Amino acid sequence: MRRVVITGIGTVNALAQDVPGTFAALAEGRSGIGPLTFRDADRLSIRIGGEVRDWAPTLDPGRMPLYDRVTQYALVAGAEAMAMAGLSSGLGARGGVILGTAAGGISTWEDSYRAVFAEGKSRVSPLVVPRLMHNAPASHLSIVYGLQGPVLSVSSACASANHAMGLALQQIRLGAADVMLTGGSEAMLCFGGVKAWEGLRVLAPDACRPFSLGRKGMVIGDGAGVLVFEAEDHARARGAAILAEVAGFGMTADAGDIVAPDPDGAARAMRLALADAGLSGGDIGYLNAHGTGTLANDRSEAAAILQVFGPAPPPVSSTKSMHGHAIGATGALEAIACLLALTRGILPPTIGHQAADPECPLDVVPNQSREARVSAVLSNAFAFGGLNAVLAFRTA
Repeated sequence: MRRVVITGIGTVNALAQDVPGTFAALAEGRSGIGPLTFRDADRLSIRIGGEVRDWAPTLDPGRMPLYDRVTQYALVAGAEAMAMAGLSSGLGARGGVILGTAAGGISTWEDSYRAVFAEGKSRVSPLVVPRLMHNAPASHLSIVYGLQGPVLSVSSACASANHAMGLALQQIRLGAADVMLTGGSEAMLCFGGVKAWEGLRVLAPDACRPFSLGRKGMVIGDGAGVLVFEAEDHARARGAAILAEVAGFGMTADAGDIVAPDPDGAARAMRLALADAGLSGGDIGYLNAHGTGTLANDRSEAAAILQVFGPAPPPVSSTKSMHGHAIGATGALEAIACLLALTRGILPPTIGHQAADPECPLDVVPNQSREARVSAVLSNAFAFGGLNAVLAFRTA
């Protein structure tokens, strides 16, 4: 099978609207979580989130009516990733896009419902369906860059981006494409999006504190992460700078409860990713945890990590404490955080950590980043529905 490498990354998130700003914030342990500012936020019980603030993208104004925020985020992140990779167009059928999203154009849904039910309008825009469809971000990236190969969206709740990246890895390995744009995009921070999550009673009112004693739940974030996956032979032939190798992927299903996690399913996914990469647990120098900040997830994930790595696992952190839980995009943001560890030797911290939870006996890199030389990392994503997706990255 062909080896697959990463040659470009781009992001928009609550920390920054580009990779340099995001790397700086992660290294500093800075939070992007703050008060919500969208319409009707004052009617919510939970009023914090990882919003993308001061959003004013430079996109084709003639096409903006087609773009929900979920697509805008993907296009801006994709442009940064393509520029870093030194690519523009010309890939044709040898290029593709697989992106994850859990909600698609949820703000378009909300605005349309509001227009019909609250404002009494009798019609909505003819562009509503093209704006809200889950595949809109992937399709628009395909259109902008002329990518005519495998193009689709993946929707598997909080594992969407990791599943998308795993499928993109497989497409290149199988020879179906040379280059794939992949990752995820989400724009769930609107009144209806947060109100739905409030119903589950899993949102924290003050901060996201993964693995910390006294944690109160998760905090929703918005944004996108787009990575350029490329066949190594293709990248080297054109002299591209290589950031890291996409070494392995594992996915499993708990086949149990629709919301309660099962550590056995998570552990199997981690073992499959290690096996696919030809790595052992001892090779992993850092693990980016799913780490939502809920009691159930963090304890289940800690148990799974101990199953795989034994009593002395590698350092583990949850960057959701800084950028929030970006749901279908979160795995892509966390893959970018993994590249900070691999390329800069900086392990991002778990901020907001107050005290160790005896049921989560992990080194969570509390509150401050840490310098460390690592050559291989894992990135976990575990979703409602019992779906688990884990990626392994290593230095190229």
